[in-house]
Amino acid sequence: MCQATIDFIRELYGRKDFIPLHEPIFNGNEKKYLNNCIDSTFVSSVGKYVDYFEEMVVDFTGAKFAVATVNGTAALHIGLLLSDVKRDDEVITQPLTFVATCNAISYIGAHPLFIDVDKNTLSLSPEKLLTFLQTNTEQVDGRCKNKLTGRLIKAMVPMHTFGHPGRIKEIAKIANDFNIELVEDAAESLGSYYDGIHTGLFGKMGTLSFNGNKTITTGGGGMLVTNDEGLAKRAKHLTTTAKIPHKWEFDHDTIGFNYRLPNINAALGCAQMERLTSIIENKRETAKKYQTFFSAMEEVSFVVEPKNARSNYWLNAIILKDRKERDSFLEQTNRNGVMTRPVWKLMNHLDMFKNTLPTDLENAQWLEDRIVNIPSSAVI
Repeated sequence: MCQATIDFIRELYGRKDFIPLHEPIFNGNEKKYLNNCIDSTFVSSVGKYVDYFEEMVVDFTGAKFAVATVNGTAALHIGLLLSDVKRDDEVITQPLTFVATCNAISYIGAHPLFIDVDKNTLSLSPEKLLTFLQTNTEQVDGRCKNKLTGRLIKAMVPMHTFGHPGRIKEIAKIANDFNIELVEDAAESLGSYYDGIHTGLFGKMGTLSFNGNKTITTGGGGMLVTNDEGLAKRAKHLTTTAKIPHKWEFDHDTIGFNYRLPNINAALGCAQMERLTSIIENKRETAKKYQTFFSAMEEVSFVVEPKNARSNYWLNAIILKDRKERDSFLEQTNRNGVMTRPVWKLMNHLDMFKNTLPTDLENAQWLEDRIVNIPSSAVI
């Protein structure tokens, strides 16, 4: 099985050398816009490309407002602050996620509360979420309180894993019913939709990432999307050091953050956005080929987009028999120059989060033992 997979991937990408997990593609106006940006001398946090980039994301996603940030983690940090998350509050999220999700929670001094995922969506499980909240919380002055810890649960951050939308409508309803703010970690899901609505637009705010390994990239960069004008204005203010506009004076009205996306990164993003639709279609076609290939193998399952969803297939993933098979596959593929990776170590297994409130994480553990990501770049 492993050698057949290696041979298939090499044929798919038409390469005999090293095949990366996911690499960016620069075959549009990237150099033109970067040179224009350099010629203008506006390469830092002020420049026309930042505004253009935000407008392009608004047009593509259907969000009313978008605020560019230096990376997706910064966007999530601001989203949580604007959701009134404070020190020693709790934020529900999933254990199967990239560490940046929990880092953003921790920047505030809040505590992640891990709820299990679904095996088919790889995202937060509405059933597990509802069961926990019904059993272990109470409403106090319009706030959700965890009876086990005595802390307020201010927000929840589901993550759309590998670009596959979770059951976000159900999650959003539960969040609303229990007076918990919903901030979507849509870092991996630019171009993914649930019931025809772009991910990141089901709650108070959503966040995107444009890291070098994402579907499109600005080198480093993120975006906060929202339909609330007041929140967008506040996010822009906080990410630009909370500076009060003035022709020459330097005045700031609160503690802000230097989270502004540089113009030179936005220039790269504008060129990438111009080709986003074709890149996603290319990646979806690649996923179809993988699905057909693995359908003939009983010992392997290819992860497909969930029901009612349209995925960007950011990272293709397979599920193997057990951890032994996973580790053998990882060793053989990487030894033969085909880059594969396991899913992230569960957050509750990391030293800094190992003392979080224990909950039933059976599905997440099952997936950690079996998931492998395989090469997912667009085929050119």
